[in-house]
Amino acid sequence: MQTTRFKPLFNLVAINKEFIRTVAVSSTAVKPDANLKSWREIPGPSSLPIIGQMLHFMPGGSLQGIEGVDGTMKLFDLYGPIVRFDSMLGKEPMVLLKDPESCEYILRSENWMPIRPGFMSLKYYRTEYKRSKGHTVHATGLVTDQGDVWKEFRSTVNPVMLQPKTIKLYATVLDEVAQDMIKRMKANRDEKNMITKDFDKEMNLWALESIGTVALGCRLNCFDPKLPADSPEWQLIQCVHDLFVIANELDFKPSFWRWFATPTFKKAMKLYEHHEDLTKHFIKKGKEQLKNKSDQEKGVLGKLLEINEEVAHIMASDMLFAGVDTAANTVTATLYLLAKNPEKQAKLREEIMSNSERRPYLRACIKESMRVMPVVSGNARKTTKTYNILGYEVPKDVDVVFAHREMSLMDKHYPRANEYIPERWLAKKGDPLYYGDTHPFVYGPFGFGARSCIGRRIAELEMDTFVARLIENFQVDWFGPPPKTVQQALNYIKGPYNFVFKDIK
Repeated sequence: MQTTRFKPLFNLVAINKEFIRTVAVSSTAVKPDANLKSWREIPGPSSLPIIGQMLHFMPGGSLQGIEGVDGTMKLFDLYGPIVRFDSMLGKEPMVLLKDPESCEYILRSENWMPIRPGFMSLKYYRTEYKRSKGHTVHATGLVTDQGDVWKEFRSTVNPVMLQPKTIKLYATVLDEVAQDMIKRMKANRDEKNMITKDFDKEMNLWALESIGTVALGCRLNCFDPKLPADSPEWQLIQCVHDLFVIANELDFKPSFWRWFATPTFKKAMKLYEHHEDLTKHFIKKGKEQLKNKSDQEKGVLGKLLEINEEVAHIMASDMLFAGVDTAANTVTATLYLLAKNPEKQAKLREEIMSNSERRPYLRACIKESMRVMPVVSGNARKTTKTYNILGYEVPKDVDVVFAHREMSLMDKHYPRANEYIPERWLAKKGDPLYYGDTHPFVYGPFGFGARSCIGRRIAELEMDTFVARLIENFQVDWFGPPPKTVQQALNYIKGPYNFVFKDIK
């Protein structure tokens, strides 16, 4: 049954909007200051009209090959804690920030009605492209909506996605998924106890089964050994991966698609359309199984269908988009770091085997892996006013990227920052490792404030449950050089995946 409570989403409240805007601007707008350095004086690569600083990234340019995971730190080494990028081929001007106090200032100032840039190609698909196909578009989802539409959407889904009591309802079924995945891994090992074929896709398969169970309230049966290669499940995994790769080209780099339909843009529209069709397939499957479910057994889809059908469909789609590669890569990073630090792995196993309900070291292990090898490099906001940042004028409508990954790997913020030390998250005040001595805006794997990740509690439960079952069943080892990490829209850990999974006796 659809209620009328959601109508304000499509009837924006102008008075409330104006009040929020007025309060936010008056509290943080920069006053005229003759000593404030201009936007053009912010350090950064030299710029040319139209193409901006692109020449530096071209073959032979001074910054060629700097796009890797270490590239951002190299930029800070060259230019300092704030780096300017001018508008390039329609991409908004941007600054990179490595100063936690400045990050806090902007994030807190923009927390009334925050605008988070990114995934403009997805927004285009859900608005312009779908309208061109005859669809009526209202909301587009938490990833792409802004302002009052986003705020109303978020307030609708918050009770379903963030309440601890609601999240705990998924604990049993996520543990079933984890145990089923352990059985699959044992069956897929070779004589050397390795999973040599498509380890990354296997982790994605676990993540899809987990998030699908929560989103749709039913098992997708991804672990069926007879699952054909062209099944909707495998198609969705590949589609999500391809979308993150192509979004990196369209949304996070300069691109001509903002003026005309490039081949990459056309491919993206087809991929988004394919993802939507696959999502509809799984939503239909979820709805059929909802008929025999109690209220407690219903997933996010079932609970939101009772509020608003359109919101339910968009939220289910976004969960199947954002919850697969992210969780899979975080677990892979955690396994690698535990394998390379066997004393930490042994300590974690001891905690798990104690059968205690509280598992603080488990949470600390995953939290530390998100600091050392984060799947997302940072957070971002579009400024809605002018700021004084480190003595420079950062104007309205600039994308500000907060370099959490780089800050988190600096010894000035975290002692022995490049070491994997889960104990830092459990250390007491007065201990040199105590995380509370670090500026709170250095580390931000789930974002901040009103636009923090709505799936955080679910993701943490998924990963905690699976990692616990992995360490309970396997001694995880690693041989050879460290894995390569490729920075795209996400930070992808690439093979070969030299894990060895030995049974715990």
